[in-house]
Order: sequence, then structure tokens, then C-alpha cells
Amino acid sequence: MNTTNKYFLPLIFVTIIVSLSSCSSNPTARNIDSGTPSSTTTPTNSSSSQTSEQIPSVAQLREKSPNKESPKENTPSSSTPKVAASRTTNITLYTSDTQCQQLIPEKVSVAAEEPVTNVVSKILEKRDTSDFSLSGYRVNIKNGIAIVDLRISPDSKRQIASLSSCEQFALFGSLRKTLTSNAQWNIKEVRFTERGEDIVL
Repeated sequence: MNTTNKYFLPLIFVTIIVSLSSCSSNPTARNIDSGTPSSTTTPTNSSSSQTSEQIPSVAQLREKSPNKESPKENTPSSSTPKVAASRTTNITLYTSDTQCQQLIPEKVSVAAEEPVTNVVSKILEKRDTSDFSLSGYRVNIKNGIAIVDLRISPDSKRQIASLSSCEQFALFGSLRKTLTSNAQWNIKEVRFTERGEDIVL
């Protein structure tokens, strides 16, 4: 029995070693197999590196595209002053002096779309006081005749008839002189009405 044990034990030991070596050889094969996936993963890494290389290219394209669009943005901004300049126009506005003796000209800037209406608004704003207030107005121009229709506010304490000669000169004289003196409007005569009724001055 002891002799058989002496022979069997080394055999068992050898078989264990062989089996272990075969097992250790399999992992290497597995490592090789796994190496192929790792090689497949390296393409993914390379593909990711390609995508990472594509990202800068996209970023470069994005950087280029604003540069291409920037002239378009610059053209509106460069044209903006022209638009702003075309939206306003300089006109001569006449206002009464403090003694209501003469009308003094001054250059003002108004919107170019409706310059006549806007300049009338400027004049009426100066004449609008706490006891004499206007709720609205209309300006119609036809055949060189401008009709300024005034609307007295219902809350106004005073009416047009109660205005002094100085106040009438400051209001109506300023409107008439301003509208007829700006030659570009071709206004020869100015009439005043209140809700369609002629104002007798």
C-alpha cells in the first residue's frame, strides 16, 4: 500500500499540474480571444477618437458659420443707422415767444412716416395745460389745404373760445406757420375745426 501510494501521489500531483497548466494555457487563449475583442474595442476607441476628431471639425464648421453669418449681422447693424436716419426727419417748428409777438423757428426731429401729424402733436403738447387739455386731433391734407381737427377733452376746464388772444396766437399761429413754412409738404393754407365744425378765430 505504501508503494502504491508512493506511485499514485506523484501521478496525481503531475495530473494536477498538467491540468493546471492546461487551465493556465486556456486563459492565455482566452486572453488572445479577449485580445481580439480588445482589438475590436481599440477600433471603437479609434472610432471614438475619430468622433473626437470630428467634434473639432464640427466646432470649426460652427466657428466658420458664424463668420459667414457675421457679415449678414453686420449688414443689418450697418444698415440700422440708415434705417434710423430714414425714420426721422428734421423740420422747422415755430413756437411763440413769451410775449406772443412773434414766432421763433427751431429745428426738431420727427418721425418721417407721418411728419405732419407728429409735428402737430409736438405743438399741441406744449399748449396742453392743466385747465386746457385736448383728447385728440386729426390732420387731413388735400389740394395743399391742411385741416387740423381738434378734440377738446371733456375734463378740460376751458374751451377754445375762452383762450386769450395770446394763447390763440401761440396755438394756432404756431400750427399755421409750421405747416406752411416746411415747403416739402406743399401746404398753402391751414384750417382749424373742432369735431368737424369750423373754429372762428
